[in-house]
Amino acid sequence: MIFVGELSDIPVGESVRVQGTVPIAVFNVDGELYAIDDTCTHQDASLSDGWLEDCAVECPLHAACFDLRTGMPSGPPAKTPVRTHQVVIADGAVHVVESVPASGAATGARPGVRAGT
Repeated sequence: MIFVGELSDIPVGESVRVQGTVPIAVFNVDGELYAIDDTCTHQDASLSDGWLEDCAVECPLHAACFDLRTGMPSGPPAKTPVRTHQVVIADGAVHVVESVPASGAATGARPGVRAGT
């Protein structure tokens, strides 16, 4: 497991970036945490620097959008999904369980966890 920080370190509507085998972004969407690979599959841009709207993040470089629950892009320019990762919260500490590498497909890991569970 990768330690992300305390739950209070990730305000609603914000994200943090942590290092796994690749950079991972953790987003707080209305109290539910989601973790995805941080790098846009269209071009190397940090998704944690993107714009969060509902349960999607828009890449700051070319506006590709990714669903935080599935990792799937909503349309061009990105065609390849990002991996999703399981988020675990215990005693206020947030951890990410990194998914097994997938070749161009979302892994189906438990996408998010409600804060306080």
